[in-house]
Amino acid sequence: MFKFPLLVCDIGGTNARFGLIETPGAPMQIIAKLLTNNFDGLAEAIQEATKALPIKVASVIACGAGPVDGLTLKLTNAKWLMDGPKIAAALGLSHGLLLNDFEAQALSLPVLRSEWLHIIGPQIEAGSGPRLILGPGTGLGIGALVDTGGRYVPISSEACHIDFGPVGAEEEAFWPHLERVFGRVTTESVMNGAGLIRIHKARAAARGLASDLDGPAIVAAALSDGLSDEAQTIAAYWRIIARFAGDMAITFAATGGVTLAGGILPRVVERLDAVAFRAAFENKAPVAGLAKRCGSALLVHSEAVLHGMAAIGAHPESYAIDYADRAWA
Repeated sequence: MFKFPLLVCDIGGTNARFGLIETPGAPMQIIAKLLTNNFDGLAEAIQEATKALPIKVASVIACGAGPVDGLTLKLTNAKWLMDGPKIAAALGLSHGLLLNDFEAQALSLPVLRSEWLHIIGPQIEAGSGPRLILGPGTGLGIGALVDTGGRYVPISSEACHIDFGPVGAEEEAFWPHLERVFGRVTTESVMNGAGLIRIHKARAAARGLASDLDGPAIVAAALSDGLSDEAQTIAAYWRIIARFAGDMAITFAATGGVTLAGGILPRVVERLDAVAFRAAFENKAPVAGLAKRCGSALLVHSEAVLHGMAAIGAHPESYAIDYADRAWA
């Protein structure tokens, strides 16, 4: 279905990554990493990413951080509106496909390698039930995957925009000081990159203090001193991530495992307390037994989703995607 050379594109609110597969079965080559906001759209970014190639790309599979509407995808945290047929016309493509970023992350789960994963608590047992992937970056993504009759079915979600409340005395103390986004405290507003800053500011405000640190400064201070206030912010952040991951695990009955992804968590894995993580993850009475059956791991390989889309291009028949309505030319 997809003609080669095939370009796979992972488009986030901050970064755009590109991989090339020249022929069926050939290994993927990472060819570019660009800043999303440096370009007006996907066509322009692809032109920049491929300008030095001696070959012409025939097909494109791209995922983006936003909902798919037919043949288009509007990035939630950037200005791009990706329109498949217009991109095909501009670049002279044969075929293409747009995926939500965590729909694509879910589809990548079957090709993840063990060396790409940092195990948290119980091992993930592949094939034992629905699988879930979620993670914070510029936004917060959630996707699930089920296997029906040997074909992989992705399930996308906008659970990043549900309301989110405090649990325990520590969170109850700083929660009133959290910055509201669109007048709300949501899972995304607390857990994405800006959410880490919001938590740190709110923790300071709860003690009558102020903080003007950005995300990289908070992370750097936390990594350099495990007893610092910034390290305590990272600990609170990990507990919130764990609690939400457990919520999503029981929502999807994800006995096939929960994989954490995104650009932030691998940077703070040194401040991950696996015991505390699993305690927050599993504290789901009266269904704590279900949560305990859901293994968890952190994906530490940033290009894994490109490998997942490459697998779709190589074996489209293995993925239950509505190509008739969603693929374009």
